[in-house]
Amino acid sequence: LENTDPRIRGRGIQLLSQVLLQCYSLLQEKEVLHLVLFYENRLQDHHLVIPSVLQGLRALSMCEVLSPGLAVSVLKAIFQEVHVQSLLQLDRHTVYSIITNFMGTREEELKGLGADFTFGFIQVMDGEKDPRNLLVAFQIVRDLIAKNYALGPFVEELFEVTSCYFPVDFTPPPNDPHGIQREDLILSLRAVLASTPQFAEFLLPLLIEKMDSDLQSAKLDSLQTLTACCAIYGQKELQEFLPSLWSSLRREVFQTASEKVEAECLAALHALSACLSRSVLSSDTEDLLDSFLSSILQDCRHHLCEPDMKLVWPSAKLLQAAAGASLCAYHRVTRSVLPLLLEQYTKHPQSSQRRTILEMLLGFLELQQKWGHVEEDESTLLSLRALVCSVVFSALTDPSVQLQLVGIRTLTVLGSLQGLLSSSDLELVVDHLIRLAVCEEDSQSSEAAMEAAGSLAPIYPKVFSGHMIPRLEEELQLGVSFSEREEESSRDRRSLRQRCLQALAAVSTHTSIVRETVPVLLQHLRKVQKEFEAGNAQDMVSVCQSLHRVALQCQQDTEGCWYYHQTVVPCLLAMAVQTATQESTYPLLGKTLLEEEVLAAMVPVISAATTHLSPELAAQSVSHVVPLFLDGEVSFLPQNSFPCSFQPFEDGERLEAQSRLVALLMAFVCSLPHNVAIPQQERLLRELLTLSCSCNCPFTATTAAKCFAGLVNKHPAGQQLDEILQLAVNRMEPSLVAGPRRAQALTLLLWVTKALVLRYHPLSSHLTDKLLGLLGDTELGPAVADGFSLLMAESPDVLHKGCHADVRIMFRQRFFTDNVPKLVQGFHGAGPEVKANYLKGLSHVLNHLPKPVLVTELPTLLSLLLEALSCSDRVVQLSTLSCLQPLLLEAPQIMSLHVDTLVTKFLSLTSSPTMAVRIAALRCAHALTSLPTIVLLPYKARVIRALAKPLDDKKRLVRKEAVAARGEW
Repeated sequence: LENTDPRIRGRGIQLLSQVLLQCYSLLQEKEVLHLVLFYENRLQDHHLVIPSVLQGLRALSMCEVLSPGLAVSVLKAIFQEVHVQSLLQLDRHTVYSIITNFMGTREEELKGLGADFTFGFIQVMDGEKDPRNLLVAFQIVRDLIAKNYALGPFVEELFEVTSCYFPVDFTPPPNDPHGIQREDLILSLRAVLASTPQFAEFLLPLLIEKMDSDLQSAKLDSLQTLTACCAIYGQKELQEFLPSLWSSLRREVFQTASEKVEAECLAALHALSACLSRSVLSSDTEDLLDSFLSSILQDCRHHLCEPDMKLVWPSAKLLQAAAGASLCAYHRVTRSVLPLLLEQYTKHPQSSQRRTILEMLLGFLELQQKWGHVEEDESTLLSLRALVCSVVFSALTDPSVQLQLVGIRTLTVLGSLQGLLSSSDLELVVDHLIRLAVCEEDSQSSEAAMEAAGSLAPIYPKVFSGHMIPRLEEELQLGVSFSEREEESSRDRRSLRQRCLQALAAVSTHTSIVRETVPVLLQHLRKVQKEFEAGNAQDMVSVCQSLHRVALQCQQDTEGCWYYHQTVVPCLLAMAVQTATQESTYPLLGKTLLEEEVLAAMVPVISAATTHLSPELAAQSVSHVVPLFLDGEVSFLPQNSFPCSFQPFEDGERLEAQSRLVALLMAFVCSLPHNVAIPQQERLLRELLTLSCSCNCPFTATTAAKCFAGLVNKHPAGQQLDEILQLAVNRMEPSLVAGPRRAQALTLLLWVTKALVLRYHPLSSHLTDKLLGLLGDTELGPAVADGFSLLMAESPDVLHKGCHADVRIMFRQRFFTDNVPKLVQGFHGAGPEVKANYLKGLSHVLNHLPKPVLVTELPTLLSLLLEALSCSDRVVQLSTLSCLQPLLLEAPQIMSLHVDTLVTKFLSLTSSPTMAVRIAALRCAHALTSLPTIVLLPYKARVIRALAKPLDDKKRLVRKEAVAARGEW
């Protein structure tokens, strides 16, 4: 330490500093004092020694036993003796660290320095260029301001030393190990500039200047900083600069082509208006808000009246941004603007202009929603209610669909403003909604009206119950429209009925309304069931779709959900049992209700009515439904006098109709929560197993297999589950070998395998191996290959999370890892007549695999996928193409190695006889263009020539893809 050579002295101090950095927490107060005095003295030493001295002071700045006054002493010494900006980056960072440490632990002592501390820091920071150091320096300035250190006469100097970096112009070097982004510096500097109103007089002129910059990034940064400043400024800070700020904002919104700049301008104007609104509330001085809004109105209002409507939208956006800041700003702007817009609406006869004006009106009404209830004394809206309603109602009767749609949106917002519409207005609203929903030819308007009814019904349940439901019920019964035409074609009547059903479902968004619409829908279902007309099945499906929508809307409301369940489920079961028992007694009558499409439409209704039940209510329901199917216990059903007993699991052709109703049992029991015990579950599983293996009807056999699989998936692990699974395997294996029921056995095997794969059951690998073995079967092989899609895809009615199935998080990845190597091995060992089965199975697995997983496995599988493209099976071709298309975008380097084969295969498939294959091949040819250009250039001329042919394809969709792909090439 006393050596005359500064390098050796530096090494001595470096060693001491490194030791102190390891053990500073062990030092005693006297030792710290001694060391601090030594290090302060060393600050006057040779410049080679200074970096090591600073490291030692950093260690001492972290000591808890530092005597009072030493922190000030150290900083004074640094400020006086060290020219910080001549040091290296790391040494400058050390100085910032010392200051940060002392500010964290010795705040009161440093504040005792007064403005000298601020001035000392300004000298330290002045000229800093390294982004790592700037982030720390900006944080120190933020703390100086936030913790109320004295700035004294140095406010402008502190502003200058930080604002010189604004706007930030920094591009991180490639492979930057520090990871500092431009955005980090922007946000850090913005936090400094917007941290105190004391900077306002210097900052606002700078922001106005940068807003006029040609650089978009500078504009955006300035606008975002202005918005941040408004949160802490008052009208005193803004007053002098308001005219210039408004002028810059207006110019940008009127002239900019950038949506980003426009959005930031509007946000800044909103913030200015909010800032002035706060000042109005808290001071008795001149009302700056009023004069600011007056200048905005003066510059924008007249544009709303211009016949060419060129600056209408920019003006409306500016007015809405200012008005949305506070209730007083809203009242001030709407007092002037709303009467003008209503006047302009009546002046302009064209639908397109009216639509623009109504959209502006809608924007102002949506702002009112922020403050909820309409205040009687203040609101312009109440005084203009009649005019506003008149304008909206005229839009709803306009022939222009686009104007109608804006009218419906406006109507929804008007209705949501409580206290605005009178009871007579509401009745008119309902009349218009019924007319649009039921009679409007355009489906867009009809759907929008139904959506609006669904939004408003919970706000005015009595109005909709009293006026809309009876009208819709009447229309449904008559099947004729409001226009009193007596002769309507059957198709028009059916379309009208369908609209009424959809409207009844859409409006069922409140429990009291559900209690009225559900009986109407069920009554209509019974009526349709009794009629023997062609197309009745479609009518019944429509009712079921409406019931399903109501069920989904009820799910979050416990009371509504239980009402719906105990009303709808017994009714549907009763109707189905009635029809099935009649069929068993009088088999020659055609029974629409037992048709596949009708039963399939009932399944989601019962499922949605069950999934959200509480465990107690579900247990109550299951105690009725399961005995109905197992023991024919019909006492809980409404109208329960049936022509014969209900025995869906008994053998015999006469009872085949009853067996079909297992689909409804499946919908119910497979949607129950995990913790609901199913009575007689083992017996039920055995009956389902028998039915799925022995039934001649494919629909019944499949639903029985799905129901069995759904129950097995949720069954608690243990001996009972093992026994029932062993029984299933014993039933399936002989049937799969030979006999008339191989297809039923395969269906059961697929569904049981899926149920076990989802929950990672050990038996799933044995059953999957069984399926892999069957791919080589000439008769069952193609169906097994398609079955791999069933195993991997989301099932709509059972075995998905929505019905509480046990689905493990990465079952697809696990299935892939376990089975794809076996599929590949099987393919290589298979005969030519069954190779396509393995390819089809593989393409189904790959198609449902998350793409990141597929990319990692691509090198091993690509040759097989390319071979699959040569397969004559169009399903294999389609699956493989849809698998390859995203891989071309996500793994271009690997795909580039096979570009020759890919180009040849894709071009060849653009001439496939199957339209879907041609489209998929063209999409892949298009995706090829994402590969590196140098790889593609040798093929360019050939591809462009080949893609000329599909430009003349007879199918428009093919031509569209060909144009896109060829243009890209």
